[in-house]
Amino acid sequence: EVLQNHVLEAKVFHTEYGTGVAILTGAHRFSLTTNIDDLKLRRMPEVPGLQKPPSCWAVLSQDRVTIVLLAVGQDLYLLDNTSCSVVVSEEKLCEFNSSIRSPPKQMVWCMRPRSRQRAVVVAWERQLMVAGNSTEFVLDEDSYLVPELDGVRILSRTSHEFLHEIPEASQEIFKIASMAPGALLLEAQKEYEKESQKADEYLREIKDQKLLPEAVSQCIEAAGYEHEPDTQKSLLRAASFGKCFIDKFPPESFVRMCQDLRVLNAIRDYQIGIPLTFTQYKRLTIEVLLDRLVLRRLYPLAIRICEYLRLSEIQGVSRILAHWACYKVQQKDKSDEEVAHAINQKLGDTPGISYSEIAARAYDCGRTELAIKLLEYEPRSGEQVPLLLKMKRSKLALSKAIESGDTDLVYTVVLHLKNELNRGTFFMTLQNQPVALSLYRQFCKHQERETLKDLYNQDDNHQELGNFHVHSSYS
Repeated sequence: EVLQNHVLEAKVFHTEYGTGVAILTGAHRFSLTTNIDDLKLRRMPEVPGLQKPPSCWAVLSQDRVTIVLLAVGQDLYLLDNTSCSVVVSEEKLCEFNSSIRSPPKQMVWCMRPRSRQRAVVVAWERQLMVAGNSTEFVLDEDSYLVPELDGVRILSRTSHEFLHEIPEASQEIFKIASMAPGALLLEAQKEYEKESQKADEYLREIKDQKLLPEAVSQCIEAAGYEHEPDTQKSLLRAASFGKCFIDKFPPESFVRMCQDLRVLNAIRDYQIGIPLTFTQYKRLTIEVLLDRLVLRRLYPLAIRICEYLRLSEIQGVSRILAHWACYKVQQKDKSDEEVAHAINQKLGDTPGISYSEIAARAYDCGRTELAIKLLEYEPRSGEQVPLLLKMKRSKLALSKAIESGDTDLVYTVVLHLKNELNRGTFFMTLQNQPVALSLYRQFCKHQERETLKDLYNQDDNHQELGNFHVHSSYS
Protein backbone atom coordinates (compact mmCIF):
# COMPACT_ATOMS: atom_id res chain seq x y z
CA GLU A 1 0.00 0.00 0.00
CA VAL A 2 2.83 2.39 0.86
CA LEU A 3 4.55 1.72 -2.48
CA GLN A 4 1.34 2.54 -4.34
CA ASN A 5 -0.02 5.41 -2.25
CA HIS A 6 3.07 6.82 -0.48
CA VAL A 7 3.28 8.11 3.10
CA LEU A 8 1.49 11.42 3.65
CA GLU A 9 2.55 11.89 7.26
CA ALA A 10 4.40 10.04 10.02
CA LYS A 11 4.56 10.48 13.78
CA VAL A 12 7.06 9.07 16.27
CA PHE A 13 5.70 8.09 19.67
CA HIS A 14 6.96 6.27 22.78
CA THR A 15 5.51 3.18 24.47
CA GLU A 16 6.48 0.67 27.15
CA TYR A 17 7.89 -1.47 24.32
CA GLY A 18 10.17 1.22 22.88
CA THR A 19 9.98 3.80 20.11
CA GLY A 20 6.98 3.51 17.79
CA VAL A 21 6.09 5.02 14.42
CA ALA A 22 2.63 5.62 12.96
CA ILE A 23 2.02 6.49 9.30
CA LEU A 24 -0.88 7.89 7.30
CA THR A 25 -0.86 6.67 3.68
CA GLY A 26 -2.24 8.26 0.52
CA ALA A 27 -5.19 5.84 0.79
CA HIS A 28 -6.07 7.59 4.09
CA ARG A 29 -5.30 4.48 6.12
CA PHE A 30 -3.26 4.34 9.34
CA SER A 31 -0.58 1.74 10.13
CA LEU A 32 1.73 1.64 13.12
CA THR A 33 4.42 -0.30 14.93
CA THR A 34 4.94 0.04 18.67
CA ASN A 35 8.63 -0.92 18.54
CA ILE A 36 10.93 -0.14 15.61
CA ASP A 37 13.53 -2.64 16.90
CA ASP A 38 11.02 -5.49 16.55
CA LEU A 39 9.14 -4.37 13.47
CA LYS A 40 5.56 -5.62 13.32
CA LEU A 41 3.44 -3.24 11.24
CA ARG A 42 -0.23 -3.22 12.24
CA ARG A 43 -2.92 -1.75 10.00
CA MET A 44 -5.60 0.16 11.90
CA PRO A 45 -9.32 -0.08 11.01
CA GLU A 46 -10.67 2.15 8.24
CA VAL A 47 -12.41 5.44 9.06
CA PRO A 48 -15.83 5.42 7.33
CA GLY A 49 -16.16 8.00 4.54
CA LEU A 50 -12.67 9.47 4.98
CA GLN A 51 -11.86 10.94 1.56
CA LYS A 52 -9.13 13.40 2.56
CA PRO A 53 -6.47 13.55 5.27
CA PRO A 54 -7.80 14.38 8.76
CA SER A 55 -7.29 17.97 9.89
CA CYS A 56 -5.15 16.62 12.75
CA TRP A 57 -4.30 13.33 14.44
CA ALA A 58 -2.29 12.03 17.36
CA VAL A 59 -1.10 8.69 18.73
CA LEU A 60 -1.98 7.92 22.34
CA SER A 61 -0.38 5.06 24.26
CA GLN A 62 -1.58 3.96 27.67
CA ASP A 63 -1.75 0.66 29.60
CA ARG A 64 -0.03 -1.20 26.72
CA VAL A 65 -2.75 -0.13 24.29
CA THR A 66 -1.95 2.22 21.40
CA ILE A 67 -4.75 4.16 19.73
CA VAL A 68 -5.03 6.89 17.09
CA LEU A 69 -7.16 9.95 17.79
CA LEU A 70 -8.14 11.97 14.72
CA ALA A 71 -10.34 14.92 13.82
CA VAL A 72 -12.48 15.02 10.66
CA GLY A 73 -14.35 18.33 10.52
CA GLN A 74 -16.25 18.64 13.78
CA ASP A 75 -16.05 14.93 14.58
CA LEU A 76 -13.49 13.02 16.63
CA TYR A 77 -12.66 9.36 16.01
CA LEU A 78 -10.72 6.77 17.99
CA LEU A 79 -8.98 3.90 16.20
CA ASP A 80 -7.93 0.91 18.25
CA ASN A 81 -6.83 -2.58 17.16
CA THR A 82 -10.30 -3.75 16.21
CA SER A 83 -12.65 -0.84 15.61
CA CYS A 84 -13.22 2.81 14.74
CA SER A 85 -15.52 4.65 17.15
CA VAL A 86 -16.87 8.20 17.30
CA VAL A 87 -15.85 10.10 20.43
CA VAL A 88 -18.89 11.51 22.22
CA SER A 89 -17.85 14.53 24.27
CA GLU A 90 -20.07 13.92 27.31
CA GLU A 91 -17.80 15.83 29.67
CA LYS A 92 -15.99 19.04 28.74
CA LEU A 93 -12.59 18.98 30.42
CA CYS A 94 -11.42 22.39 29.22
CA GLU A 95 -12.51 25.10 26.83
CA PHE A 96 -10.16 27.73 25.46
CA ASN A 97 -11.05 30.65 23.19
CA SER A 98 -8.04 31.92 21.28
CA SER A 99 -10.02 34.78 19.66
CA ILE A 100 -8.08 34.05 16.44
CA ARG A 101 -10.24 33.04 13.49
CA SER A 102 -7.67 31.18 11.39
CA PRO A 103 -6.86 27.56 12.24
CA PRO A 104 -3.52 26.99 14.01
CA LYS A 105 -0.51 25.55 12.17
CA GLN A 106 0.47 23.34 15.10
CA MET A 107 -0.77 22.13 18.47
CA VAL A 108 1.57 20.22 20.80
CA TRP A 109 1.60 19.02 24.39
CA CYS A 110 3.90 20.88 26.75
CA MET A 111 4.68 18.74 29.79
CA ARG A 112 4.90 20.51 33.13
CA PRO A 113 7.19 18.35 35.28
CA ARG A 114 6.51 20.23 38.51
CA SER A 115 2.72 19.83 38.43
CA ARG A 116 2.80 16.58 36.41
CA GLN A 117 0.20 18.13 34.09
CA ARG A 118 0.21 19.05 30.43
CA ALA A 119 -0.52 22.35 28.78
CA VAL A 120 -1.25 22.76 25.07
CA VAL A 121 0.92 25.10 23.00
CA VAL A 122 -0.78 26.42 19.88
CA ALA A 123 1.12 28.07 17.01
CA TRP A 124 -0.05 30.33 14.21
CA GLU A 125 2.13 32.03 11.58
CA ARG A 126 3.95 34.42 13.92
CA GLN A 127 2.19 33.83 17.22
CA LEU A 128 2.42 31.29 20.01
CA MET A 129 -0.14 30.74 22.74
CA VAL A 130 -0.18 28.49 25.81
CA ALA A 131 -3.78 27.35 26.16
CA GLY A 132 -5.18 27.56 29.67
CA ASN A 133 -3.26 30.51 31.08
CA SER A 134 -3.46 32.55 27.84
CA THR A 135 0.28 33.30 27.79
CA GLU A 136 1.15 34.75 24.36
CA PHE A 137 4.47 35.04 22.54
CA VAL A 138 5.19 36.89 19.31
CA LEU A 139 7.54 35.05 16.94
CA ASP A 140 9.99 36.84 14.65
CA GLU A 141 9.71 34.25 11.87
CA ASP A 142 7.92 31.04 10.92
CA SER A 143 8.72 28.39 13.47
CA TYR A 144 8.21 24.69 14.11
CA LEU A 145 7.34 23.16 17.49
CA VAL A 146 8.92 19.97 18.81
CA PRO A 147 7.46 18.59 22.08
CA GLU A 148 9.98 17.28 24.64
CA LEU A 149 9.48 15.57 27.99
CA ASP A 150 9.86 18.85 29.94
CA GLY A 151 8.86 21.55 27.45
CA VAL A 152 8.66 22.53 23.78
CA ARG A 153 11.47 23.44 21.40
CA ILE A 154 10.72 26.32 19.02
CA LEU A 155 12.85 26.06 15.88
CA SER A 156 13.13 28.64 13.10
CA ARG A 157 15.70 29.31 10.40
CA THR A 158 17.83 31.48 12.69
CA SER A 159 16.90 30.60 16.27
CA HIS A 160 16.29 27.76 18.68
CA GLU A 161 14.29 28.52 21.83
CA PHE A 162 12.93 26.34 24.61
CA LEU A 163 9.56 26.99 26.26
CA HIS A 164 9.05 25.33 29.63
CA GLU A 165 7.58 25.81 33.07
CA ILE A 166 9.97 27.62 35.42
CA PRO A 167 11.24 25.09 38.00
CA GLU A 168 10.18 25.77 41.60
CA ALA A 169 13.76 26.27 42.89
CA SER A 170 14.45 28.94 40.24
CA GLN A 171 11.14 30.65 40.89
CA GLU A 172 11.77 30.76 44.65
CA ILE A 173 15.24 32.29 44.21
CA PHE A 174 14.65 34.78 41.39
CA LYS A 175 11.15 36.14 41.91
CA ILE A 176 11.05 39.78 42.94
CA ALA A 177 11.42 40.47 46.69
CA SER A 178 11.68 36.75 47.45
CA MET A 179 12.45 35.80 51.03
CA ALA A 180 13.07 32.14 50.21
CA PRO A 181 16.20 30.65 51.86
CA GLY A 182 17.97 30.25 48.48
CA ALA A 183 17.27 33.88 47.52
CA LEU A 184 18.68 35.15 50.83
CA LEU A 185 21.79 32.96 50.51
CA LEU A 186 22.43 34.24 46.98
CA GLU A 187 22.18 37.83 48.25
CA ALA A 188 24.45 37.03 51.21
CA GLN A 189 27.15 35.68 48.88
CA LYS A 190 26.93 38.74 46.60
CA GLU A 191 27.26 41.07 49.61
CA TYR A 192 30.20 39.01 50.95
CA GLU A 193 32.03 39.53 47.63
CA LYS A 194 31.47 43.29 48.07
CA GLU A 195 32.88 42.95 51.62
CA SER A 196 29.59 44.31 52.99
CA GLN A 197 28.28 43.57 56.49
CA LYS A 198 24.86 42.88 54.96
CA ALA A 199 26.15 39.40 54.17
CA ASP A 200 26.13 38.62 57.88
CA GLU A 201 22.58 39.95 58.27
CA TYR A 202 21.24 37.74 55.47
CA LEU A 203 23.08 34.71 56.82
CA ARG A 204 21.80 35.29 60.37
CA GLU A 205 18.24 35.46 59.05
CA ILE A 206 18.61 32.07 57.36
CA LYS A 207 20.43 30.53 60.34
CA ASP A 208 17.82 31.78 62.85
CA GLN A 209 15.14 29.89 60.92
CA LYS A 210 17.47 26.84 60.61
CA LEU A 211 17.01 26.90 56.86
CA LEU A 212 20.65 26.96 55.76
CA PRO A 213 20.72 23.35 54.44
CA GLU A 214 17.53 24.07 52.46
CA ALA A 215 19.08 27.28 51.08
CA VAL A 216 22.19 25.42 49.88
CA SER A 217 20.10 22.65 48.29
CA GLN A 218 17.87 25.25 46.58
CA CYS A 219 20.87 27.00 45.01
CA ILE A 220 22.39 23.72 43.83
CA GLU A 221 19.09 22.60 42.25
CA ALA A 222 18.46 25.97 40.58
CA ALA A 223 21.97 25.95 39.06
CA GLY A 224 21.05 22.78 37.16
CA TYR A 225 18.17 24.47 35.35
CA GLU A 226 20.20 27.49 34.20
CA HIS A 227 21.73 27.62 30.71
CA GLU A 228 24.01 30.64 31.22
CA PRO A 229 27.35 29.62 32.80
CA ASP A 230 27.60 32.94 34.66
CA THR A 231 24.29 32.33 36.44
CA GLN A 232 25.28 28.72 37.14
CA LYS A 233 28.53 29.91 38.73
CA SER A 234 26.76 32.54 40.79
CA LEU A 235 24.35 29.97 42.26
CA LEU A 236 27.09 27.41 42.88
CA ARG A 237 29.27 30.05 44.59
CA ALA A 238 26.31 30.82 46.87
CA ALA A 239 25.87 27.11 47.65
CA SER A 240 29.59 26.75 48.36
CA PHE A 241 29.49 29.84 50.61
CA GLY A 242 26.51 28.45 52.56
CA LYS A 243 28.16 25.01 53.00
CA CYS A 244 30.96 26.61 55.02
CA PHE A 245 28.50 27.36 57.85
CA ILE A 246 26.97 23.86 58.04
CA ASP A 247 28.52 21.01 60.02
CA LYS A 248 28.85 17.80 57.99
CA PHE A 249 26.92 18.91 54.91
CA PRO A 250 27.16 15.95 52.45
CA PRO A 251 29.16 17.25 49.46
CA GLU A 252 27.92 14.67 46.90
CA SER A 253 25.05 16.74 45.48
CA PHE A 254 27.27 19.81 45.00
CA VAL A 255 30.10 17.84 43.35
CA ARG A 256 27.68 15.94 41.10
CA MET A 257 25.99 19.16 39.97
CA CYS A 258 29.35 20.73 39.09
CA GLN A 259 30.20 17.65 37.01
CA ASP A 260 26.80 17.53 35.30
CA LEU A 261 26.91 21.22 34.38
CA ARG A 262 30.41 20.93 32.98
CA VAL A 263 29.26 18.07 30.72
CA LEU A 264 26.08 19.93 29.73
CA ASN A 265 27.95 23.14 28.90
CA ALA A 266 30.38 21.15 26.74
CA ILE A 267 27.65 19.47 24.65
CA ARG A 268 25.56 22.67 24.41
CA ASP A 269 28.44 24.47 22.68
CA TYR A 270 27.34 25.49 19.16
CA GLN A 271 30.09 23.37 17.60
CA ILE A 272 28.59 20.27 19.24
CA GLY A 273 24.95 21.31 19.15
CA ILE A 274 23.20 19.00 21.64
CA PRO A 275 21.23 21.50 23.76
CA LEU A 276 19.86 19.14 26.41
CA THR A 277 18.10 20.42 29.48
CA PHE A 278 19.18 19.12 32.90
CA THR A 279 15.97 17.04 33.17
CA GLN A 280 16.54 15.46 29.75
CA TYR A 281 20.18 14.73 30.54
CA LYS A 282 19.23 12.89 33.72
CA ARG A 283 16.50 10.90 31.98
CA LEU A 284 18.74 10.10 29.01
CA THR A 285 21.66 8.82 31.19
CA ILE A 286 25.35 9.41 30.49
CA GLU A 287 25.65 6.10 28.57
CA VAL A 288 23.08 7.18 25.98
CA LEU A 289 24.65 10.64 25.70
CA LEU A 290 28.02 9.00 24.97
CA ASP A 291 26.33 6.86 22.31
CA ARG A 292 25.01 10.02 20.65
CA LEU A 293 28.46 11.60 20.64
CA VAL A 294 29.96 8.42 19.18
CA LEU A 295 27.33 8.27 16.42
CA ARG A 296 28.31 11.83 15.49
CA ARG A 297 31.96 10.72 15.54
CA LEU A 298 32.79 13.19 18.33
CA TYR A 299 35.26 10.71 19.81
CA PRO A 300 37.67 13.15 21.57
CA LEU A 301 34.84 14.86 23.47
CA ALA A 302 33.28 11.51 24.44
CA ILE A 303 36.63 10.27 25.77
CA ARG A 304 37.24 13.53 27.71
CA ILE A 305 33.80 13.19 29.34
CA CYS A 306 34.56 9.55 30.32
CA GLU A 307 37.88 10.57 31.85
CA TYR A 308 36.36 13.57 33.63
CA LEU A 309 33.52 11.49 35.14
CA ARG A 310 36.01 8.67 35.89
CA LEU A 311 33.86 6.03 34.21
CA SER A 312 35.28 2.51 34.08
CA GLU A 313 37.30 1.81 30.94
CA ILE A 314 34.95 -0.94 29.73
CA GLN A 315 31.91 1.31 30.24
CA GLY A 316 33.56 4.38 28.75
CA VAL A 317 36.90 4.82 26.96
CA SER A 318 37.23 1.22 25.70
CA ARG A 319 33.76 1.27 24.16
CA ILE A 320 34.39 4.60 22.45
CA LEU A 321 37.80 3.55 21.10
CA ALA A 322 36.21 0.36 19.71
CA HIS A 323 33.62 2.49 17.88
CA TRP A 324 36.39 4.74 16.57
CA ALA A 325 38.36 1.73 15.31
CA CYS A 326 35.28 0.30 13.55
CA TYR A 327 34.85 3.66 11.80
CA LYS A 328 38.58 3.83 10.98
CA VAL A 329 38.57 0.54 9.05
CA GLN A 330 35.98 1.99 6.66
CA GLN A 331 38.37 4.72 5.47
CA LYS A 332 39.49 3.65 2.01
CA ASP A 333 42.16 6.34 1.49
CA LYS A 334 44.70 4.62 3.80
CA SER A 335 46.59 1.35 3.27
CA ASP A 336 45.90 -1.74 5.38
CA GLU A 337 49.27 -1.36 7.15
CA GLU A 338 48.61 2.30 8.03
CA VAL A 339 45.12 1.62 9.38
CA ALA A 340 46.17 -1.45 11.40
CA HIS A 341 49.16 0.42 12.88
CA ALA A 342 47.06 3.51 13.73
CA ILE A 343 44.44 1.36 15.48
CA ASN A 344 47.04 -0.58 17.47
CA GLN A 345 48.88 2.63 18.45
CA LYS A 346 45.65 4.15 19.78
CA LEU A 347 44.13 1.03 21.38
CA GLY A 348 47.19 -0.90 22.57
CA ASP A 349 46.03 -3.47 25.10
CA THR A 350 43.22 -1.36 26.57
CA PRO A 351 40.91 -3.56 28.71
CA GLY A 352 37.62 -4.49 27.11
CA ILE A 353 38.82 -3.97 23.51
CA SER A 354 38.06 -6.83 21.11
CA TYR A 355 40.32 -6.68 18.05
CA SER A 356 38.32 -9.55 16.55
CA GLU A 357 35.16 -7.38 16.48
CA ILE A 358 37.09 -4.61 14.70
CA ALA A 359 38.56 -7.19 12.31
CA ALA A 360 35.04 -8.50 11.62
CA ARG A 361 33.96 -4.97 10.68
CA ALA A 362 36.99 -4.67 8.34
CA TYR A 363 36.07 -8.01 6.73
CA ASP A 364 32.45 -6.86 6.26
CA CYS A 365 33.85 -3.78 4.49
CA GLY A 366 35.71 -6.04 2.05
CA ARG A 367 39.17 -5.53 3.62
CA THR A 368 40.22 -9.12 4.32
CA GLU A 369 43.97 -8.40 4.57
CA LEU A 370 43.33 -5.60 7.07
CA ALA A 371 41.15 -7.98 9.10
CA ILE A 372 43.99 -10.53 9.24
CA LYS A 373 46.49 -7.85 10.32
CA LEU A 374 44.12 -6.73 13.10
CA LEU A 375 43.64 -10.30 14.29
CA GLU A 376 47.38 -10.45 14.95
CA TYR A 377 46.77 -8.00 17.83
CA GLU A 378 43.96 -10.14 19.31
CA PRO A 379 45.44 -11.94 22.38
CA ARG A 380 42.60 -14.49 22.63
CA SER A 381 42.89 -17.29 20.09
CA GLY A 382 39.30 -18.29 20.77
CA GLU A 383 38.28 -14.92 19.30
CA GLN A 384 40.66 -15.16 16.32
CA VAL A 385 39.79 -18.61 15.03
CA PRO A 386 36.03 -18.25 14.24
CA LEU A 387 36.65 -15.14 12.12
CA LEU A 388 39.57 -16.77 10.27
CA LEU A 389 37.30 -19.69 9.43
CA LYS A 390 34.62 -17.29 8.23
CA MET A 391 37.24 -15.60 6.01
CA LYS A 392 38.19 -19.03 4.56
CA ARG A 393 41.70 -18.81 6.07
CA SER A 394 41.40 -22.29 7.55
CA LYS A 395 45.11 -23.19 7.60
CA LEU A 396 45.94 -19.98 9.48
CA ALA A 397 43.03 -20.73 11.83
CA LEU A 398 44.52 -24.19 12.49
CA SER A 399 47.93 -22.69 13.33
CA LYS A 400 46.32 -20.18 15.74
CA ALA A 401 44.24 -22.94 17.37
CA ILE A 402 47.34 -25.11 17.91
CA GLU A 403 49.25 -22.10 19.35
CA SER A 404 46.44 -21.59 21.87
CA GLY A 405 46.86 -25.10 23.29
CA ASP A 406 43.04 -25.41 23.41
CA THR A 407 42.21 -28.94 22.16
CA ASP A 408 38.50 -28.12 21.71
CA LEU A 409 39.48 -25.23 19.44
CA VAL A 410 41.80 -27.50 17.42
CA TYR A 411 39.04 -30.09 17.03
CA THR A 412 36.66 -27.36 15.81
CA VAL A 413 39.10 -26.27 13.09
CA VAL A 414 40.03 -29.86 12.07
CA LEU A 415 36.39 -30.83 11.61
CA HIS A 416 35.79 -27.60 9.67
CA LEU A 417 38.74 -28.48 7.38
CA LYS A 418 37.42 -32.03 6.95
CA ASN A 419 34.13 -30.65 5.60
CA GLU A 420 35.77 -27.93 3.52
CA LEU A 421 38.64 -29.84 1.77
CA ASN A 422 38.71 -32.98 -0.32
CA ARG A 423 40.06 -36.06 1.46
CA GLY A 424 43.59 -36.00 -0.03
CA THR A 425 44.18 -32.29 0.62
CA PHE A 426 42.78 -32.65 4.14
CA PHE A 427 45.24 -35.48 4.99
CA MET A 428 48.16 -33.53 3.48
CA THR A 429 47.25 -30.48 5.59
CA LEU A 430 47.29 -32.58 8.76
CA GLN A 431 50.68 -34.10 7.85
CA ASN A 432 52.23 -30.65 8.36
CA GLN A 433 50.59 -30.20 11.78
CA PRO A 434 51.59 -33.11 14.09
CA VAL A 435 49.45 -31.85 17.01
CA ALA A 436 46.32 -31.66 14.85
CA LEU A 437 47.07 -35.05 13.29
CA SER A 438 47.47 -36.66 16.69
CA LEU A 439 44.18 -35.20 17.92
CA TYR A 440 42.38 -36.26 14.75
CA ARG A 441 43.69 -39.83 15.18
CA GLN A 442 42.25 -39.86 18.70
CA PHE A 443 38.93 -38.64 17.31
CA CYS A 444 38.93 -41.35 14.61
CA LYS A 445 39.70 -44.13 17.13
CA HIS A 446 36.40 -43.40 18.85
CA GLN A 447 34.26 -42.03 16.04
CA GLU A 448 35.51 -43.04 12.55
CA ARG A 449 37.55 -46.30 12.64
CA GLU A 450 37.62 -46.68 8.83
CA THR A 451 39.14 -43.21 8.39
CA LEU A 452 41.90 -44.28 10.78
CA LYS A 453 42.87 -47.11 8.37
CA ASP A 454 43.17 -44.56 5.52
CA LEU A 455 45.42 -42.38 7.66
CA TYR A 456 47.79 -45.30 8.41
CA ASN A 457 47.83 -46.23 4.72
CA GLN A 458 48.72 -42.66 3.74
CA ASP A 459 51.58 -42.61 6.29
CA ASP A 460 52.82 -46.12 5.28
CA ASN A 461 52.52 -46.89 9.00
CA HIS A 462 52.47 -50.71 8.69
CA GLN A 463 52.86 -51.32 12.44
CA GLU A 464 49.66 -49.40 13.34
CA LEU A 465 47.87 -50.77 10.25
CA GLY A 466 48.59 -54.29 11.46
CA ASN A 467 47.36 -53.43 14.93
CA PHE A 468 44.21 -51.95 13.36
CA HIS A 469 43.42 -55.18 11.48
CA VAL A 470 44.08 -57.37 14.56
CA HIS A 471 41.79 -55.12 16.66
CA SER A 472 39.12 -55.21 13.95
CA SER A 473 39.32 -59.03 13.79
CA TYR A 474 38.81 -59.32 17.55
CA SER A 475 35.87 -56.90 17.31
